[in-house]
Amino acid sequence: MAISGVKHVVCALSGGVDSAVAALLLKWKGYQVSGLFMRNWDQLDETGVCTADKDCEDARFVCDTLHIPFHEVNFVKDYWHDVFSNFLKQYERGLTPNPDVMCNKYIKFDRLMEHAFNKLGADAVATGHYARTSQGDSFLQTTDKDVKKENSSMELKEAVRLLRAVDSWKDQTFFLSQVSQKALQRTIFPLGDLTKDVVKKIAVQAGMERIAKKKESMGICFIGDRHFQKFIKEYIETKPGNFVGIEDYKVKGQHEGHFLYTIGQRAGIQGYNPRKMFVTDKNPDTNEVFVAPGTNHPALFHQTCMTDSVHWIHQPPLQLIEKEMLDCFFRFQHADPLVKCTLTLAGEGSVIVSLQKPLRALTPGQYAVFYLGEECLGSAQIQQTGPSLYSLNWKQYHSGDWTWNPEDDTAVDENINLEVKGTKLDSWDSWRNFLQGGFKWKGPFNGG
Repeated sequence: MAISGVKHVVCALSGGVDSAVAALLLKWKGYQVSGLFMRNWDQLDETGVCTADKDCEDARFVCDTLHIPFHEVNFVKDYWHDVFSNFLKQYERGLTPNPDVMCNKYIKFDRLMEHAFNKLGADAVATGHYARTSQGDSFLQTTDKDVKKENSSMELKEAVRLLRAVDSWKDQTFFLSQVSQKALQRTIFPLGDLTKDVVKKIAVQAGMERIAKKKESMGICFIGDRHFQKFIKEYIETKPGNFVGIEDYKVKGQHEGHFLYTIGQRAGIQGYNPRKMFVTDKNPDTNEVFVAPGTNHPALFHQTCMTDSVHWIHQPPLQLIEKEMLDCFFRFQHADPLVKCTLTLAGEGSVIVSLQKPLRALTPGQYAVFYLGEECLGSAQIQQTGPSLYSLNWKQYHSGDWTWNPEDDTAVDENINLEVKGTKLDSWDSWRNFLQGGFKWKGPFNGG
């Protein structure tokens, strides 16, 4: 049976080494490859340079080197509306959002894919993310008969699973945890089986040494190397508020707005040792920022949290549907080790997350991302945390009968394949008491 003609893959190019090598690998495999650079942010940085211009120049260099067509698309308005405006609103509400997750969901795996298919005639889209899917690029190996069956539909029948990359250190499934099934069905991740050092070597050998030596972008893309507080004050009006001690409920100093701080960071209160006070909680209604002494104060550690509706990449796990509980693994920072947890359905698709061990600085607004074996199941935004270790043990803490040493707890090996048992963790009892009013939020000696 005849194989359909050469497939056209549009590779999203950022100007960096990962997407450059992704395009190269696709060309080596015999695909017709085009490069597409998307412009999401076009303002100048603190040095007066538009970094998007430089990235665009590098993306064009990659296309010239690989002898593939170069295309550019402007999503500045879309990014502002769907990502950045939402980013600001969430900060004003006291949350700490992750714009990289939102960008992948609304821009790269939505607007860009729509442009690639409808404007450039793509059969698939590829990116330089370190991730894998259960189908790889097999969906492109179609026969003429298959093409007739698919007709013009973009949807495939078999659901696709998102899998962790071979390079666990570079794995980026965390940032892809909100991508739709429809988008994943037409996406290729050429770097999923490679390590970063191999990718750089390939780039050098292919004549892209300047791209391989380029400094890797870190942090929030539209902030870059700028100071976060200085940047955010350009968009949100400052408002004086108080730092409040979590142990004595006394005012420790003043700040310019709760949105300038996130859970776990140093408060930097004037007159205090900068290493002494850390942010444990915020109240956007009163503009109060709660602080505690010490980076490992028990007020910074929580073992439960509640999310909004979970986005399941493949489908809700059968175990969760049947028993309303699921044992799996959790992380809320992409580079953190996976931690064993139990999910409990809580209505309208949300879940209560009960962790095997307390984690530092669980932050509302961040994404709780769930894993089982090598599969990334999906994610949900953390809406609120349960009671902190301090709020549960403050009497014993102040009497000296209880101390907290996070060094006693070690992370779970992320390579363990967890079997679903449907058993509750002890922390569920604490969370249930919290929901039933057994814990008073932000009262003296039991806030946070």
